[in-house]
Amino acid sequence: MSIAPTARSVLKEVFGYAAFRGPQEEIVRHVAAGGDCLVLMPTGGGKSLCYQIPALLRPGTGIVVSPLIALMQDQVAALREAGVRAAFLNSSLSAADAAAVERGLSEGAYDLLYVAPERALMPRFLEQLARLHAAARLALFAIDEAHCVSQWGHDFRPEYMQLALLHQRFPGVPRIALTATADRVTRAEIVQRLGLEDARLFVSSFDRPNIRYRIVEKANARAQLLAFLRAEHAGEAGIVYCLSRRKVEETAAWLAEQGVTALPYHAGMDAETRNRHQARFQREEGIVMVATIAFGMGIDKPDVRFVAHLDLPKSIEGYYQETGRAGRDGLPADAWMAYGLGDVVNQRRMIDASTAEPQFKRIAAAKLDALLGLCEASTCRRVRLLAYFDEGSAPCGNCDVCIEPPQVWDGTVAAQKALSCVYRTGQRFGAVHLIDVLLGKETERVLQWGHRELSTFGVGRELDEKAWRAVFRQLVAQGLLAVDHAGHGSLLLTEASRAVLSGAQAVHLRHAQAGKPKAGAKRSSAGVGGLGAADEGLWQRLREWRASVAKEHGVPAYVVFHDATLAELARLRPQSEDALGRISGVGTRKLEHYGAALLALLRD
Repeated sequence: MSIAPTARSVLKEVFGYAAFRGPQEEIVRHVAAGGDCLVLMPTGGGKSLCYQIPALLRPGTGIVVSPLIALMQDQVAALREAGVRAAFLNSSLSAADAAAVERGLSEGAYDLLYVAPERALMPRFLEQLARLHAAARLALFAIDEAHCVSQWGHDFRPEYMQLALLHQRFPGVPRIALTATADRVTRAEIVQRLGLEDARLFVSSFDRPNIRYRIVEKANARAQLLAFLRAEHAGEAGIVYCLSRRKVEETAAWLAEQGVTALPYHAGMDAETRNRHQARFQREEGIVMVATIAFGMGIDKPDVRFVAHLDLPKSIEGYYQETGRAGRDGLPADAWMAYGLGDVVNQRRMIDASTAEPQFKRIAAAKLDALLGLCEASTCRRVRLLAYFDEGSAPCGNCDVCIEPPQVWDGTVAAQKALSCVYRTGQRFGAVHLIDVLLGKETERVLQWGHRELSTFGVGRELDEKAWRAVFRQLVAQGLLAVDHAGHGSLLLTEASRAVLSGAQAVHLRHAQAGKPKAGAKRSSAGVGGLGAADEGLWQRLREWRASVAKEHGVPAYVVFHDATLAELARLRPQSEDALGRISGVGTRKLEHYGAALLALLRD
C-alpha cells in the first residue's frame, strides 16, 4: 500500500526544498484542506508553491488563472522539469494544440493547468470545468496577480472583475488569490470583487532585505545610469524602466552604442519583436531590457540583478512591484532610480490633465504624494516603504540613506525666497526661469519680462543652480507649490504656502547631493552566493553546464537550477547522490536527470 504524500514530502521530493518559508506551510495545509485564502507575499517569497503543492495533494486538476503568457510558459516548463504534469491554455497555442490540452484536461492528464483570465471565462471552458466539478476532479482555483482586479492600479485587467463567477459556478472548490502588491485599499477591493469575505488572509512581510534601494538626483540620467551599470552590474541582467515608448527606444539604442546588450520593449512594438526580445531576456545571460511598465508583471526570472528607473513611477505600489523583479533568487540586487523636478511636474500634470473621475484623481494624487515622500526621505527608505504597507521596521543599513545619511537643513528662508519669486513673477513660470531670477542672471527671457526689476532678482545667490533645483523639487513634493498643467509646467502657490511666507511654518530640506553617491560597490555573482575566490572556477563551470542543458531543453537557464542552487553546489561540493539530494533546489526528478553530470563536475 502506497503512503499518501504530505506537504513536506512533496516540497522535498518534487521541488527539492527541505523546509517551508514563513507562512507557506500553513497556507498549503489550509488550501489542501479545502479552505479559501488571500495571500500577500513579496516577489520571490514563494507564492507559487502555495497553490502548486495543494494542487498535487488534492484529487483532480488545479486551475491557475494568470494574466501573462510568458509567465505561464516558464512556470509550466519549470514544473515539467520537476516532474509535475502541467500545461497551459492561452492564445499562443494553435487550435489543434489547444484542443489537445482540452482533451488532456478531460482525461485527467494534468495536475496543474494555467489559463488566461479571458479563457477561464469562455462558455466552452466553463462547460468543461462543470464536467470536472461534477466528477469531483477540480482540485482548486488559484488567481495569481490578484491586484489586477483593482481599478485603481496600473495593472487593472477588466476580466479579473468577473472571476467571482468561478466560485458562483463551482462552490466547494477552494480558492487562493495571490499578490505581491496590495495596500489596505487594494486588499479590500480584492476581497470584495472576488467574493473572498470568508477567506483567511495571510500577510507576509513586504520586506525584500536583499534589495538595496537607491534614489539619486537626476542630472544627466543616461550617463548616471551607464556609470551605475559599469561600476556595479557589468554583464548582468536587469530592467530599465522609462515612462514613454520613445524614451525606451532611444535609451536602448544609446546603451547598445555604449556596449551594453540592451533591448527595447513597449506596447507599441509589433508582437513578434516583443516576444523575441522577451524570450532573449528570459533565456540569455546578461540582457538589459529597457521597457515601459508594459513589461514585467509575472516575469519569473530570478537572476535579475538590478531594476533602474529613469522616470518616476506613479505610486509606491508601482515602485515596489517593479523593483521587486530584482533579486527573486534572494541574492543581493539593486533598485536604482534617477529622480528630478521634471518628474514631479510631469506626474502632477498627467494627473491634472486626466479625464478620469475626481475620486480617481484624488487617489492618484495621494499615491504620488506618498511616493514623493519616499524619494525625499531623510531617514531609512525601507522603513518608509514598509510603513506604506502598514508594516513597522527598523533602519535597514542597506539603502542609500542608511549608508550615507543626507544632511538636513533649515530651508525656511530659501523656501520663502522661492515662494516669493513665484508670486512676484505672476505664477506663470517654471523652475528654470525662477532660478535664473533668484540667481540674478540677466538672460534674454528675464530681461524680456522685466524681471530684472523685481525685489527677488538676485536674492538667492547664496545657493547654486543645483541647490535651487533641489529646493523647488522638495517644495513641490511637500505640497508648498503646485504644477499648473495648463500653463506648461508653471509653478503655483498653494494654500499651504501662506504659513511659510508668513513665517508661521518652518521648512526642512535635504541638501543636494554633492557628488556621486558612495552607496555602490561591485558585488560579483559568485560573491553574493557566499563563495570564496577558490570556488569561482567551479561556479563558472556549473553555469556553463546549466546553459548547455537549458539550450538543449529549450528552457531558460533558471528553470534547470537557480543561481542560489549553483552557489550552494560550488560551496559545499557534494560528492555522493545522497549529499547532492540535500542541496536546496535539487528534487527527486532533477537528481535522476542531472545527478551523474553534476557529480562528475563536482569531482573534477
